[in-house]
Amino acid sequence: FTGSRYDCGSMENLRSRLKFGSKVEDVKLRRRKSQLYSRQEASPLNIGVLSVTVFCVVFRLINCLLVQTSFVPDEYWQSLEVSHRMVYKYPFWETPLTEGTAGIRGFSYPLLFAFLYKILQFISYDSVQLLIWLPRSLQSLLASFADVKFFFLLQTLENQDVARWTFFCHMCSWFTWFCCTRTLTNSMEATITTLALSYFPLPGSKTHSSKKYLALVALAVIIRPTAVIVWFPLLLYHFWQEDNKLRLITHNYIPIGTLALVTSTTIDCFFYEKWTPVQFNFLKFNILHSVADFYGSHPWHWYLTQGFAVVIGPHLPLFLHGCMLAFKRYKILLAAVVWTIAVYSLLPHKEFRFIYPVLPFCMVFCGISLAHLKSWRRPAAAVLLSANLIPALYTGLIHQRGTLDVMSHLQPLCDVGNVSTTRPQPDVLFLMPCHSTPFYSHIHCPVKMRFLECPPDLGEEAYVDEAERFYEEPLLWFRTSFPYESSLPTHLIMFDVLEKEISAFLEGNNFVRAAKIFHTHFPEGRVGGSIFIYERH
Repeated sequence: FTGSRYDCGSMENLRSRLKFGSKVEDVKLRRRKSQLYSRQEASPLNIGVLSVTVFCVVFRLINCLLVQTSFVPDEYWQSLEVSHRMVYKYPFWETPLTEGTAGIRGFSYPLLFAFLYKILQFISYDSVQLLIWLPRSLQSLLASFADVKFFFLLQTLENQDVARWTFFCHMCSWFTWFCCTRTLTNSMEATITTLALSYFPLPGSKTHSSKKYLALVALAVIIRPTAVIVWFPLLLYHFWQEDNKLRLITHNYIPIGTLALVTSTTIDCFFYEKWTPVQFNFLKFNILHSVADFYGSHPWHWYLTQGFAVVIGPHLPLFLHGCMLAFKRYKILLAAVVWTIAVYSLLPHKEFRFIYPVLPFCMVFCGISLAHLKSWRRPAAAVLLSANLIPALYTGLIHQRGTLDVMSHLQPLCDVGNVSTTRPQPDVLFLMPCHSTPFYSHIHCPVKMRFLECPPDLGEEAYVDEAERFYEEPLLWFRTSFPYESSLPTHLIMFDVLEKEISAFLEGNNFVRAAKIFHTHFPEGRVGGSIFIYERH
């Protein structure tokens, strides 16, 4: 019996240890920092894929609706205007597209919007508003997809806290808000760069795929050849870290690069109707012949003293702090930022948008900095959001909106042109710096319009473009361009700064101001604060 009691006691002991009873107590595990052992915090950013996706899509569509201003001519003249002409085949008279004769701009990006236009044309629903907003909505959806991928990449690289704050920094960036929904090649380049980053072999990344990220990089280079500048140090880093370098070259670099080059060249040759190596021409004219200098130049330090500070905006202190905290972990991203700014600094022609694609890289450092502030991070986040909200709303809704609003004022001319009356057919002349406004993509009817041309200098001696000749002697230009009264246009579009200089011509030819449209609070040079529409009576 003693042995039996011992056996029974042992069994009870064992049963209690294995918890075979009806009451099971919670196992208390030691708290660890790993995501596998931590409970998910209640936060709007710490939720599932569907919720994050819905948030990003709604956010970017609102972003799209609240950006109603113009930025640079390329937003239309290297995308929507080309797409519109590809589908609708007018104007029938010659109106050169930006840099088309030099063959330095590809058709791959405009082809995306041309496809949308063709669908609208096929279903007979191609209203001018849809032609304007549908391409931008598509751009917004692509940007939101990149936002989602960026957030989940951060979750694999960092803990949930850092990922949330980095995503917050990314979403409240005023320059991203200003640019990402525009039909700019730079916007698409930035979107594709963010997507490619999610498959790049960063330290700690669990979503690495060489083929996917290289295919996206190739696509970015097709759309904008300068994308190779941003990715050059990253490609070198990947090559250096790869164990089987020969396989990387033969199975990834060569086939993906060849396929991208052949595809883009085929598209460009088809639409140019001749052999046109766009990527080669782009480098030839912009680097070797310095054609870009024709559109303005800046000192070498411009990005360091102005450009980068404007693009990153109020995030700058966080970025500098984050660089000190995470220099070793993300030195390749910092190297890409420094390299890109250094290369663009060597080129005379500089613009804010050129360095926009490195902005997501910078947000990684900003998020680490913000998360590191501990008890100060919520006040800092509130200040950051407020400081970005003001320039985002001002530049999106007010600054430089006149060049878009003027096209809305011209749309009724389409109805005049379609009705047979005693009035002359509309003939619109834009007396503004060339490509200041969109064109047929924002009016969508074959009303006769023309603007002062300024094709790039391709090496001609004593070259002076039409716009420059006009501004040097406006009255002489009018006399030589319109020798007969019957050849005069019916409408003139100009900035207010030009009115006084050509007032004699306006009065002598019965032009009357029909509308005044606000453009900007900061007029500069030939760009005035308002736009005037003059009509001939």
